[in-house]
Formats: sequence, C-alpha cells, structure tokens
Amino acid sequence: MLEKLAKQTAIYGISTIVVRFLSYLLTPIYTYTFTQAEYGIVTDIYALIPFALVLLSMGMESSYFRFAAKAEAEGGTAEQIHRGKRRVFATTWGATIVAASLFFAVVMLMCDQVARVMGPAYVAHPEYVVLVAVIILIDVATMIPFSRLREQGHALKFVALKALNVFVNVGLAIAFMVVGLFESDFGVGWVFVANLTASIITLIAILPTTERTRPEIDKQLLRKIFAYSLPLLIGGVAGTAGEFLDRQMIKYILPEDISMAQLGVYGAITKIAVVMTLFTQMYRLAAEPFFLANFSREEFRESTAAAMKYFVMASMAIFLGITLFRDVFALIVGRDFREGIDILPIILAGNILSGVWLNLSFWYKREEKTRYAVYVTFAGLGVSIVACLTLIPLTGGYAGAAWARLAAEAAMVGVSYYLMRRYYPVPYEVGRIAEYIVAGIALYVVAEIFDAKCQPQAVVHYGVNVVLMVAYFAYAVWREKIDLRRLIQNSKIKIQN
Repeated sequence: MLEKLAKQTAIYGISTIVVRFLSYLLTPIYTYTFTQAEYGIVTDIYALIPFALVLLSMGMESSYFRFAAKAEAEGGTAEQIHRGKRRVFATTWGATIVAASLFFAVVMLMCDQVARVMGPAYVAHPEYVVLVAVIILIDVATMIPFSRLREQGHALKFVALKALNVFVNVGLAIAFMVVGLFESDFGVGWVFVANLTASIITLIAILPTTERTRPEIDKQLLRKIFAYSLPLLIGGVAGTAGEFLDRQMIKYILPEDISMAQLGVYGAITKIAVVMTLFTQMYRLAAEPFFLANFSREEFRESTAAAMKYFVMASMAIFLGITLFRDVFALIVGRDFREGIDILPIILAGNILSGVWLNLSFWYKREEKTRYAVYVTFAGLGVSIVACLTLIPLTGGYAGAAWARLAAEAAMVGVSYYLMRRYYPVPYEVGRIAEYIVAGIALYVVAEIFDAKCQPQAVVHYGVNVVLMVAYFAYAVWREKIDLRRLIQNSKIKIQN
C-alpha cells in the first residue's frame, strides 16, 4: 500500500515542485519591484483567498473523495458505478458553484463597504476587491473538477493544468514588469489581473475533463453529503482562519504607518519556506484520496502510522536544508525583506506541524466522524487569537505572528493526537518520530552555536552545514535500516526498463 502512496506522492511531488518553483518566481519579481507596504497588499489578498475558497468549497473536496469511494464500494455494473460517481461529481460541483455565485453577488453589491473594512489601500482601489472576487468565483468553479482528476488517478493531467495556470500567471507578471505596468497608478492591481487571466484560461482548459457533466444538484444526495461535510466546513473555516489570522492581526493591531510593511516582510519570509510548503502540499494531494479509499482498518492503521514516521523524517531533512542555508534562500526575496529571515525556522516548524495534524485527521474523515475537525481547528483558532493579541504587540510585529502560528499548529496537533488515542488508536512510532525531531533540532543548534562562536568564512560555514546534513541522512538510513545499494540497483533496473 505504501508503495502506491509513494508512487502517487512522487508523481505529484516532482511535477508540483516544478510547477510551484515557477510560481515562486513571482516572489522575487514582486519583492524586487514593490515596496514592503505594496507587497503587504499582495500578502494580505493571498492570505484571504484561501479562506474564501475553504468557505465556499464547504468541505466538498473531501466529501467527493469519500462519496465517490462509497459509490464504487456499493458495486454493480461498471456503468452503474460510473453513474453513481458522476452523480456525486455533479452534485458537489453544483453546490460549490451556487455558493461561489452568491458570494460574488454579495461582494459586488457591497464593494465599497468591503473595501472600507479591508483598509485604506482598498478604499483607494476598490477595483482590487472586484478582481479578487472574480478570481475566487472562477477558482471555486474549478475545485471539484480538479478533485475528480485526483480521485481518478490522473496526476499528470492534474499537474499539467496547474502548470498552465502558473505559466500564464508568471508570463503575464514578467510582461507587466517589463512594460512598466507595476509602476503605474494601478500598481499591485496588475498582479490580480495576471491571476484572473490565468484562472479563466484554466477553467476553459479543465471543462473538457468533466465529460460534459453538468453541475446539477441531487437534493437527497446533497443532504447526505452536507451531513458529512458540514463539520469539515466549520473546521476548515476555523483552521484556515487560524492560518490567515496572523496576517490580519498584523494589519489591524499595529499602527497603520507600519502595518502593511510588516505584513509585506512576513509574507515574503513565508515564501522562502517554499520547499517545505511544496512537500506538505504534494503529500496532501497524494495522501487524501489514498487514505479515504476503502482499506481495512488494520491496513489503514499500519499505513498511516508508517506514513507519519516517514513524513516527519523527510520534513526534518527539509527543515535542516533550508535553515542551514537560509542565507542562500534569502536571495529569493528583495534586500528590503531580508530583515525578517530570523523567523524562518519558526515558520518551517509550523509547516511541519501542519503536515502532522493533516495525517492525524485521516481517521475521522475515513470513519465519517468529521465533527472532530471542529474541535481540532477551533482549538488552533483560539490559541492563535490569544497568541497574536499577546505576541504581536510584545515583539512589535511579524515575529509575534510567527510564534503565534507555531503555537496554533502545536495546539491542533495536541488535540488531534488526544482524539486519535481516545477514539481510534493508531500505532504511531512516537519514539522514532521524536528521535528525528530531536536530531534535526540538535544539528540546527550545533550549526547556530558554531557560527556564533567561530564566525567562519563562507567555505567553512557551508562545509560544516553540508557535514551536518550528511550526518542526519546517515542517521536516518541507519535507523530505518535502508539498503541504499538495493535502492540504487532497483532504480537502475526501472530506468533501463
């Protein structure tokens, strides 16, 4: 089973890395072009969009995976199974389109009021609000078709369409920069124009994959789906609110003259954590449909336990790779944004915990006890609010937001683990997982102490860090008894075939 998950993760992983790398080309373009405050607007908007997408998708992505699997499990002829899955697709797609259309209508009717709530930058440019509303509408319309590609195992087609979106977005951003549009009065608005164009083209490209299925709602089926997805919606809204709350708190807690600049720096530093973000994302893309399929309880427990161990092991390797060479990764952003590089380890740690509680959520999604998602995400939201209100004023800005985000992720992991142990015990190798965490942190601390006391030249600095990275990999190989020679030989055979 894990071989199948590893294969799907590799397909999503390699392709997603390429696609997301192109997407992250936008970060140096924007941070070398815009001021801290201008990039703060970009950070603000792209923190709010995921929240809107979670709200309007209503947990339908996970619901589609689960109910499509149930339609297949019910059996029957191939035609009956296909018809059942198609009905699930049409209903979930239709429900999300209706929700997104209502959202768009409300925003259009209350555009000026929304702009005032969002801040002075948007009052000066209410057209930003309109552009973002259209982007959200179109992106919601493509979410369930993308989920269908994942459910059907069409990973390459999924990534190709995502790549199309990124190519258009990056291409237009470069073109707008070259011709000087970013320096016009409309300024940051051209970022949203590029995004909107990419979203429209992606929608047109993905429609043929729906096999002419129309978004039609089966009311009886929708009631069952909502019973499953409503807790996911509530939990998803709370969870995503926790993820963007740190940015909003920066905007509203700090004085107006520095808030957007602080937000811009914070957003830029989070982008440096690109590799960790990519790894967590590709794991989620592969693991969610995989673990929500119809495996036996014992198979599910064994697989999730093993997956967690290897996820943490790999995540700590990425943590070391970025933190030990963060001065190199800092070149991704403009010079004015590098002042916040010290919060990078905190952000990376939060990303690791995000992946951990994702893994801890699969059992209640599989068992259709999605109400537990509410407990988990509201715990994180509560901690995030308290921590932001306390730490952002205390630290004077983005450092407090980074620590608050880490605290919220830790709270969600703690609650998730407690619920798992009480209601659906999974034999996670806690001791082994802790070893990898301790090993990674210890090597990071060694590197920091060495740099602080010895202040080595660049060659020595990088040489020592390479040795520390090799030491971590050697420890992981020894601890897991990985036969490297056999892996290399198998790889050669597959390449030859």
